[in-house]
Amino acid sequence: MALVEVKDLTYYYPETDKPALDKINLSINEGEFVLIVGGSGSGKSSLVRALAGLIPDFYGGKYGGSVSIAGVELRQMGRESLVQKVGMVFQDPESQLVMTNVEQELAFGLENLGLPKSLMKRRIMEVAEALSLTPLLKSNTPELSGGLKQKVALASILAMQPDILILDEPTSQLDPVAGEEILTIIRRLNEDNGITVILIEQRLERCFHLADRFLVMEQGQIVYNHTDRGEIAKWAVENKSPFIPPLAKLFTVAGFSEIPLTVKEGRKLLKAVSSVSNQEFKKEESNPRTVSSGKKEPLVEIEKMWFAYENGTEALQNINFKIYPGDLIVLMGENAAGKTTLLKNIRGLLKPTRGKIKILHQDIRETSVEQLAGIVGYLSQNPNDYLFLPTVREELAFTLQNLCLKDNGKIDKWLERLDLTRYAMSNPRDLSSGERQRVALASVLVAEPQLILLDEPTRGLDYELKNNLGQLLLELQKEGKALLVVTHDVEFAAEFAQEVVLMTQGTIIARGSKYEMLTQSTFYSPQVSKLFNKFDDTVVTLREGEQALKRLIIAARNLY
Repeated sequence: MALVEVKDLTYYYPETDKPALDKINLSINEGEFVLIVGGSGSGKSSLVRALAGLIPDFYGGKYGGSVSIAGVELRQMGRESLVQKVGMVFQDPESQLVMTNVEQELAFGLENLGLPKSLMKRRIMEVAEALSLTPLLKSNTPELSGGLKQKVALASILAMQPDILILDEPTSQLDPVAGEEILTIIRRLNEDNGITVILIEQRLERCFHLADRFLVMEQGQIVYNHTDRGEIAKWAVENKSPFIPPLAKLFTVAGFSEIPLTVKEGRKLLKAVSSVSNQEFKKEESNPRTVSSGKKEPLVEIEKMWFAYENGTEALQNINFKIYPGDLIVLMGENAAGKTTLLKNIRGLLKPTRGKIKILHQDIRETSVEQLAGIVGYLSQNPNDYLFLPTVREELAFTLQNLCLKDNGKIDKWLERLDLTRYAMSNPRDLSSGERQRVALASVLVAEPQLILLDEPTRGLDYELKNNLGQLLLELQKEGKALLVVTHDVEFAAEFAQEVVLMTQGTIIARGSKYEMLTQSTFYSPQVSKLFNKFDDTVVTLREGEQALKRLIIAARNLY
């Protein structure tokens, strides 16, 4: 008997006439590692909410069919029994954290289970150590970075030791190192402890090789369900599906029968082709760093800037930085490196402790937040911070009204550019995470600021929507806008960044073109750069990888 059994599951959110889930049938065996992929609004989050017993109890709406765990239908299972069997980490960790400090957060679920204090303490210490949270146990959760909040939310669920672990994009705010560590821990729990894992993740390069079963969702239905990684890679290419990691896509498109799932497997194939072709790649000098778009006057000047929070923590130290019109700069670094704090200082939401930030040659200390709003647009990590009005159109209109700007067609223009026209009269709260992210971005861009600051803008976006966002950023760059983007999404940075800036512990440690920064990094490199490392050090984008692989294959064929 399957551990999880879903039969004819259909669900409508309140006041909607289109099903979020449409006659879902699914069986999941004990100990499986299931990866669910699909576009924004395809029903992924709705499905896992149903598996966790949250639908319809916490969301309302119309519900049909059944979900059973270990033979017991969820509607017949008590809440206490359910939380011992199923643990879920949500997309937005902020909505999951209820206590004031980390240790209390980890203890909260255990207290509700009625565990003895000695056992609670042991479990807290175990998960804190595993997730590198021990130094933060006494820290206030609201003051943590988005990535650390995500780790705390995961730790609080792991401490409860559920039979089924449901994860809705658990690494979306984590740096590459932390993301790999978290997924390694989850895989170890799956293999060693027999925990059943159900994972939603957009960054497939991180987890594709870990899964036993793959589900692809479209319009509330499961359109593909398979256990063979190679088969799903071929299916994705044949059906022009974007839900395939870059490495698998590269070799599938090139016609390889064997599809590598890890960089190690890919390099093995690459070496085999290289030896057959008897061709060595010519290593070319990386593209030179592009400091600016050529305009002499900087839009932003940061000089010897320091910032400390009220508790004395020095979040930024001796920052020197210039941004020019037409720059598209990606800011990367470990969680809590100071990236978000830097953005907030530039936006004027925080004020430097020492040093200066000048925007259009004016010190921001002499400029009000309201004045800066017309020049600087800022999108924070959490799109829900921006959304409070009844319709999407009203969200954009509010920005214009707040800045005393006329519409002049701007609202319709930005709804269309972000593919939101059909949602104009929808309540933003009823949209998927990726759709809400686009609404929040549109509410910033509708003011058409000169400087655009984006904090994790790819969070919740699938491959297609990330590509659309990247193309939009390139268009804005051509229009002379300056863009500073914080992201942990290395693949996105590789495709669209002009420059990359690396931060750690409140300091900028390196800045250069994406070719300089991403091909020479151990951890902050896209899959394709890792694949071609020491073969061709100029490969950063997927297209460059396809061209390099094509040259090798042609050379091999010419020998016969």
